[in-house]
Amino acid sequence: MTHPALTAQSVAVVTGGASGIGLAAAKRFAGMGMRVAIADRAEDRLAAAETALAEAGAAEVLTAVTDVSDRAALVALEAAVAGRFGGTDILMNNAGMEIGSSCIGSEDPWAATLGVNLWGPIHGTQVFAPRMIERGRPGAIVNTGSKQGITTPPGNPAYNVSKAGLKAFTEALAHELRNIEGAALTAHLLIPGYVFTPLTGAKEGDPKPAAAWTPDETAEFFIESLNRRDFYILCPDNDVPRDLDEKRMAWAIGDIIENRPPLSRWHPDYTEAFAAFIAGNGA
Repeated sequence: MTHPALTAQSVAVVTGGASGIGLAAAKRFAGMGMRVAIADRAEDRLAAAETALAEAGAAEVLTAVTDVSDRAALVALEAAVAGRFGGTDILMNNAGMEIGSSCIGSEDPWAATLGVNLWGPIHGTQVFAPRMIERGRPGAIVNTGSKQGITTPPGNPAYNVSKAGLKAFTEALAHELRNIEGAALTAHLLIPGYVFTPLTGAKEGDPKPAAAWTPDETAEFFIESLNRRDFYILCPDNDVPRDLDEKRMAWAIGDIIENRPPLSRWHPDYTEAFAAFIAGNGA
């Protein structure tokens, strides 16, 4: 079984597409013979990415310097794609950022993080989806989330809130799309594991940590999951298998059900109970 949008006739748009998971996914689309557009704030990376996509087999490549937190920039991107390729079939709202934040600290990291990680996909969906629906062709909207938007670990609340909001938005989007008559679009939430990318601190020439997946491994898993029509594309890595992710997520929702303190996984009074739960010895 394959997703009907994964054909050489499709047009794919990837934000944050000049490096990391975005570029790896764009190369997969290029390898299928698609026309591919990548948008990124990192102008210095776009030329090399364009070459890589052409070498991967893209029928045509469009690049654009784009800040996804700026709705007008995405309106311009959508118009450029439509003008050159006729429209969009696959939209991957992948651009993301992570900077330190505190619940009681400065507003600045919150504004920047929410602008890219949450408003970026909202802008992208609202700007691109109407023409995608009107085209009447099979398509997909993929939003890149995070496990931190589900288990919300302590340390960076702005990032967690942005990804938790994106999860809720993408779930609502999937529901809306399946109830729009004539819409042939599906929605998907990509939930990467530990991936060695610039977002996680990777620098050119650095060796990949053993625990991390490469962007290419993540893109391969993503395409396989898209072909299965998975909504939640929950990626493992070399350190955390799916069953451990599932237990951590089940414990997190259990805080509500069991009336435990929030983030009890990191609460000293629940250290032993959490360890027993992970070991399979009950809650």
